[in-house]
Amino acid sequence: MSRTAIVFVVLLVAGLVAPFVGYPIFLMKVLCFALFASAFNLLIGFTGLLSFGHAMFFGFAAYVSGHAAKVWGLTPELAILAGTASAAGMGAVTGWLAVRRQGIYFAMVTLALAQMVYFICVQAPFTYAEDGIQSIPRGALFGVVDLTADRTMYYLVFAVFMLGLLGIYRIIHSPFGQVLKSIRENEARALSLGYDVDRYKLVAFILSAALAGLAGATKSLAFGLATLTDVSWQMSGEVVLMTLLGGMGTIFGPALQNYLSGLGSMVTIIMGATFVACVLLFRRGIVGEIEYRLGRRSGS
Repeated sequence: MSRTAIVFVVLLVAGLVAPFVGYPIFLMKVLCFALFASAFNLLIGFTGLLSFGHAMFFGFAAYVSGHAAKVWGLTPELAILAGTASAAGMGAVTGWLAVRRQGIYFAMVTLALAQMVYFICVQAPFTYAEDGIQSIPRGALFGVVDLTADRTMYYLVFAVFMLGLLGIYRIIHSPFGQVLKSIRENEARALSLGYDVDRYKLVAFILSAALAGLAGATKSLAFGLATLTDVSWQMSGEVVLMTLLGGMGTIFGPALQNYLSGLGSMVTIIMGATFVACVLLFRRGIVGEIEYRLGRRSGS
């Protein structure tokens, strides 16, 4: 069995027993943000595109999913699909505009578009401005499985997380993923080999947006809430920090934020110091550095 398969099996077993030893609400938050960070990692880690506005997909999908479940009365799976589809559609439009630029210009375009979406969410009637959409019903999965119990809802969130993670793994290990890596390493060379670089980057952007929307839609149902915080630029900054610190190990990013929340204003100082330390000591990210060292040891 390969090392990757072992990691997935361990993750599956740990996820199945986690709600019996941990707090399901906290675990659901960790999983939603881990999927969000993994979706962002698909864009920056494997395509080389730094987006400063990924919260627009996460937050807008949360609004759409919450509205679909509360007002339209859709079942949870349909509400999540509605949120994911809205994020994918938004990703197609914003990606078409953004991928025409490179480097810092790409990042600034995504930030500007995200701020536009934020102000739309402030003004749109269905978002209820600063109040957000509250008391979103969890409903019954496929009209059969009641998701009211936290532990039951946790297993739905865990299933979504695992499917999203497996989807990302399949993407990056496909021929399409290999082209994305070549674009990240040397875009000019990929272009000279005949690849339509902009088209590949657009598809990667849409996939990343859809997965971020999947995380946001699931989060809104799990917590019964969709607010402006989900679509703010601070949320975009947090997912950048989580991805850079942990790489594929971003499941620990939101956990760190939760455990330190009781320290008040010291959180910013501690997270800043942690970020500087990781940049200096773990230049490939925490998990990336561990994998690199294990690879060197097995190679030797």
